[in-house]
Amino acid sequence: QVQLIESGGGLVQAGGSLRLSCAASGRAFSMLDMGWFRQAPGKEREFVARIGWSGGSTTYVDSVKGRFTISRDKAKKTVYMQMNNLKPEDTAVYYCAAWSSLLPDYWGQGTQVTVSS
Repeated sequence: QVQLIESGGGLVQAGGSLRLSCAASGRAFSMLDMGWFRQAPGKEREFVARIGWSGGSTTYVDSVKGRFTISRDKAKKTVYMQMNNLKPEDTAVYYCAAWSSLLPDYWGQGTQVTVSS
């Protein structure tokens, strides 16, 4: 089993920055791809970013490319997402996820990010 705990959400003005963290427990962390999804009010959950188990490959949704950066620290079993130049449309609950295949196997509880205009 893998447990994921997010932190780092909050309220920020447009153009500001936040860094989300996702701390994982469990031995399988090093073999799992990790990433983030988000869900805005009234919308479906959408993929945001993913990083491979080795840390060598990253994938982003087009709307955050050039603004968000995902990274992982294997020793700390933690995944980070640096979010710069935040926009009001980035407002959502952000969920950490872990994959061993096509669909996420594990989810965190979510952390709220609110960007004011």
